[in-house]
Amino acid sequence: MDSEFVRRPLWPWLCAVVVAVVGVAVLCTQAQAMARDAERHPAPTAAPTGGAEVAGAPRDVDAAGAEVVGAPREAAAAGVAPSSSEISSSADSPSLPAVGGSADVIAADPTWVSTIAARTGIPARALRAYATAALTLRVEQPGCGLGWNTLAGLGAIESGHGTHAGGRLRDDGYPDPPIRGIALDGSASASIADTDGGSVDGDATWDRAVGPLQFIPSTWRSWGVDANGDGVADPNQIDDAALAAGRYLCAAGEMTSPAGWRRAVFSYNHLDSYVADVAATANTAARLAG
Repeated sequence: MDSEFVRRPLWPWLCAVVVAVVGVAVLCTQAQAMARDAERHPAPTAAPTGGAEVAGAPRDVDAAGAEVVGAPREAAAAGVAPSSSEISSSADSPSLPAVGGSADVIAADPTWVSTIAARTGIPARALRAYATAALTLRVEQPGCGLGWNTLAGLGAIESGHGTHAGGRLRDDGYPDPPIRGIALDGSASASIADTDGGSVDGDATWDRAVGPLQFIPSTWRSWGVDANGDGVADPNQIDDAALAAGRYLCAAGEMTSPAGWRRAVFSYNHLDSYVADVAATANTAARLAG
């Protein structure tokens, strides 16, 4: 008797192959999605000892010149000579009167400004505004711990220190030409209808971010301050904008810890990538300052 080949149905095997292929495709897709998410939101490094750099918190320099993760310069040990990057106020420059409910402004020392500007490449006029704001807030809100380099990080990311699109920052602290953001019409941003009748941003239909620190009109209405003593609180003027930005950051709480610093900068712009960019820029400024 001849052998008989038993024919078994093929569909179970085909189903098994299809299931396996689909499973591999799903796993690959998930892995790619996780990789993309990791690129967009890099995890901050745990805070090491010894002053090593931490993603998400700027390094400030204490009075002994040692780098302190997330700590302000004013946390320095007493009795130690300040390092060259420590902000000094000017003995020759009187406090600048500031209207609009602000305290007197403490002017940064011109020699310190020129020295640190040369080391960091930050325009001296912008650096003067950042340092003056930090000095003022050191007295006004000593528990905040805001460093000048954090404001420099914001200014660099927001407008290249007032030089966006090939412009320049004039001696009076105004960008030339004026800096205006895109219309906040919802197409590439949040949708924010006009709140100022165009008086601040020149747009009577939609709000736009304004000036070197990119304040929107509604925010400026709450936080605007006159820091250069000309009687006008103007988001286009870098002294006014820097002090307003510093107060806005300090309103989020202390900035002496990495977590507190991240919380404050995130309040300024709700993007983890923005926080990371500001941290990297602030760390670089502190490192170059020496």
